[in-house]
Amino acid sequence: MTDNRLLVIGANGIGKSNLLEAVELLGSLRSHRASSDQDLIYWGESRALLRATADESEKLELELRRQGGRQARRNGKLLTRQMDLIGPLRCVGFSALDLDLVRGEPALRRQWLDRVVQQLEPIYAELISRYNKLLRQRSQLWRQWRHGSIEERNSLLDAFDVQMALVSTRIHRRRNRALARLQPLATRWQESLSKNNEKLRLAYQPGSQLEGEEAEEPWRLAIEAQLLNQRAEEERLGSCRVGPHRDEVKLLLNDSEARRFGSAGQQRTVVLALKLAELELVGELCGEPPLLLLDDVLAELDPGRQLLLLEAVGQKHQCLVSATHLDGFQGEWQAQSQIIEVGSLRPSDVVG
Repeated sequence: MTDNRLLVIGANGIGKSNLLEAVELLGSLRSHRASSDQDLIYWGESRALLRATADESEKLELELRRQGGRQARRNGKLLTRQMDLIGPLRCVGFSALDLDLVRGEPALRRQWLDRVVQQLEPIYAELISRYNKLLRQRSQLWRQWRHGSIEERNSLLDAFDVQMALVSTRIHRRRNRALARLQPLATRWQESLSKNNEKLRLAYQPGSQLEGEEAEEPWRLAIEAQLLNQRAEEERLGSCRVGPHRDEVKLLLNDSEARRFGSAGQQRTVVLALKLAELELVGELCGEPPLLLLDDVLAELDPGRQLLLLEAVGQKHQCLVSATHLDGFQGEWQAQSQIIEVGSLRPSDVVG
């Protein structure tokens, strides 16, 4: 038995996904499933408390509260910035919900890319939070000033343009760089998984017009001008038409859009390639492989892709895997794993 693999086995609905989601929250401060902390707190309770020990010495704690927001502690010290909790417990999650990454809306691909960037650069979470706040405030301004002074409204919008252009530029640059790093890895994984029959290309389509080579000042000035020029349309439609919230990541399979033209099997392979590329990139740039969370994902894959995924993960990654049964884990995978039956919460005998 090794410490690298932990299989959590049990029937549906008994909390296996909650366990993996708790690890994801401690590692990234985000949940792939819920957008509100209220949905993560047990019904009737006022708070939820998550604790973990990483690297044998880092004690992490995250408290979710129905009132008063979150509190994060590291080694017993209350953190003024939640993002300081990120680092000791890097993880890459893969759940059945990720299979919508290809065929779902652009927001799902933006969220995936943002999770990758945040693993590499924790301060990125503050950029996203700041941008979303500016976007909400801008929308409120339009609603509140529809019948007010146009000059005063435009003066406030000018101030918003300056701030949003700066934050937008920094988000665009980081997303663009992350995607450029993921591209060769995802291409290689797609070729491997498809036995060299398919070529995957990732195309970044920013929600702002970015011309020329990547540079903060020219991009910032260009976005500021675009925000000004789109105001009439923004007033008419009720939403800002420029910025990272309109980014798209095109997934092209043999130069055709996988979302529209890929078969169900090809789309699943693309998701596998993206997740394995993410796993590899985070491991390379952070110096050690992240923890891999597999939430009942084998149930969504055919036997061939199950085998490819398990072989690709190999032995170098720590894995926390949930499943309803052991049938998908054969040979060395089962023999070299610690197996826990969630119903009894006791380690079972290791097979092999």
